[in-house]
Amino acid sequence: MTNLSTRAQQLAAFDRLLTIMDELRAQCPWDKKQTTESLRHLTIEETFELSDAILEGNPEEIKKELGDILLHIVFYAKIGSEEGNFDISTMIDSLCEKLIRRHPHIYGDTKADDEEAVKQNWEKIKLKEKGNTSVLGGVPRSLPALIKSMRIQEKARGVGFDWEEKHQVWEKVEEEMQEFKEEFNAASDSEINKEKATGEFGDLLFSLINYARFIDINPEEALEKTNLKFIKRFQYLENAARESGKSLADMTLAEMDVYWNEAKKQ
Repeated sequence: MTNLSTRAQQLAAFDRLLTIMDELRAQCPWDKKQTTESLRHLTIEETFELSDAILEGNPEEIKKELGDILLHIVFYAKIGSEEGNFDISTMIDSLCEKLIRRHPHIYGDTKADDEEAVKQNWEKIKLKEKGNTSVLGGVPRSLPALIKSMRIQEKARGVGFDWEEKHQVWEKVEEEMQEFKEEFNAASDSEINKEKATGEFGDLLFSLINYARFIDINPEEALEKTNLKFIKRFQYLENAARESGKSLADMTLAEMDVYWNEAKKQ
């Protein structure tokens, strides 16, 4: 539990932020001009910057980026208050009430002995609250496809629609791989049905994401780490070539492979 002196410091810091927000909104030309629509793309950018900091494992940057996101939350609440829609207190109260509703194993008499039971209760309550006719109705349409795939699978699992064993999921991966190979044979030069091959490739990706979920790997995080690894190695290749007085555009693939293999050892 948080002790009283620490909680007082936290509340004082939050009060200071609210006061600064009031002053900026009243006095700063840029802050006065902002709307929920104009802030939207900036909030998305801040979220990705937080994601970068988390992947880098940099606590100082995580703290900084979380502060930026908190500023945006307070900013939206300030605009909501001016428009008579909501303010910071009604927003927080609404959140608290939702958390209490969705944790009946803490605030009610429902039992949930493990994480999976908690997730299933959460999805059932959320479905009832939102009045969705589909379990998947709460998945945002604008989510990136890979993340959307994860959320779709998690929500289906929340109501019991899922594989029972991981070997079943891997068999599905192999099945989808075979179907894709049949549509796009790498050894053949014949023209493929691109639309059908695209569909089969999507099925393959979906099954791989499903398997990653089953073995507790976040595929978005895994892919981003590979992206960063490739960037690091490619930039080593660029720098090594530059130091040797060479240009990548003038080098053969074999020459580039020498530096690439060096990069893999770094």
